[in-house]
Amino acid sequence: MKKMIRMTVIAGCLAASAAWGAAAMAGTLAVNIAYKGAVQRNVWQSTVDEFKKANPDVDVKVSFIEEEAYKVQLPGWLSTQAPDIINWHNGERMAFYASRGLLEDLSDDWKKNGWDTTYASTKEASSWHGKQYSAPTVYYSWGMFYRKDLFKKVGISAEPKTWDEFLDACKKLKAAGIAPIAVGGRDAWTLAGWFDYLDLRINGNAFHQQLMAGDVAYTDARVKKVYTAWKSLIDDKYFIDNALSYDLDGAQPFLFQGKAAMMLMGTFIAKGFPAKLAPEMGYFQFPIIDANVPTAEEGPTESIHIPAKARNKADAHRFIAFVGTPAISAKLAEGLGSLPANSKSPAPTDPISRIGFEILSNAKGGISQFYDRDMTKEMADEGMKGMQKFVSDPTKIDDVLNELEQSRKRIYKKS
Repeated sequence: MKKMIRMTVIAGCLAASAAWGAAAMAGTLAVNIAYKGAVQRNVWQSTVDEFKKANPDVDVKVSFIEEEAYKVQLPGWLSTQAPDIINWHNGERMAFYASRGLLEDLSDDWKKNGWDTTYASTKEASSWHGKQYSAPTVYYSWGMFYRKDLFKKVGISAEPKTWDEFLDACKKLKAAGIAPIAVGGRDAWTLAGWFDYLDLRINGNAFHQQLMAGDVAYTDARVKKVYTAWKSLIDDKYFIDNALSYDLDGAQPFLFQGKAAMMLMGTFIAKGFPAKLAPEMGYFQFPIIDANVPTAEEGPTESIHIPAKARNKADAHRFIAFVGTPAISAKLAEGLGSLPANSKSPAPTDPISRIGFEILSNAKGGISQFYDRDMTKEMADEGMKGMQKFVSDPTKIDDVLNELEQSRKRIYKKS
């Protein structure tokens, strides 16, 4: 069965490669879009259709590739026969390819389109060595989703704002036979969200970014403090059982079915909530652990890029200018359950997105991109494998941190 699935994914990727390869040869605009779920695919298809309507002289061939397969195939596309447009992520993930000469310099597009102003808040994350290589599309907040009805059922009268209030809520939920927190640990990045927020709340964003840059040892007492706080949640059995057995899609039903009450996740999942359940879903800021630490938040930014090896760069520049308009940025944000990166776009109307906007607007301690977007891919992969090992056996904190420190020294060539 696994072999059949693997062959299906490979066949799909080869078909997509052939499609945009043929399109590029024909002089049309080849667009590759990563997606997760029908909602994301549909909103991007609608955006492409609008571009076609506004630019009838451009023949667009769009290929949709499931997100995980996309991540695997992207390096090959960029280094050989590239499409004209790709969607990807800002921060270290963008810089990884920009530093290797695989992305087109878009600095002139930023000047021409006035993006220095409209995308001021995301310019740094869009840049590498002072040049811009991405056109931001949307960004989103991370926080705690929760079931309002379950909170009410166990006597939680308000959203937890402090760590003590959060732990008290977990205690009440567990006593009522409800798992306090759902997490899909098989998708290691869902665990990275927990590490990021615990580190941001305990040590602050300045320390967090130093760690992401490889400038802090994983054996540092401040890193162990993060894992120790995490271990206390695991020891108290506040997460669903066998969390490593579930990916995100497998963990969400615990929330939908009332078996779990909370989930730390980005606002992008909100569009996938069952319609009947949506009114019962709330969203609050990750609780404050140390009031003396400036409050920082996760605000990952999505983006589109022109590969350096693109064949139809003229129309590719037209496409990114179109997607970068306030109206299209707002449309993408609405459809993707995110926030528009363009500062001139209308404010979001979705209740959860509006809460996310307020959370990010009040992030006095700064905004991070996300664990595997703020550091090199190799170290991020090692870090997330370490998190899974830790969740599997929380008593192995020291072993995990020692192994990560060895990886840090090797990858960053630190002594």
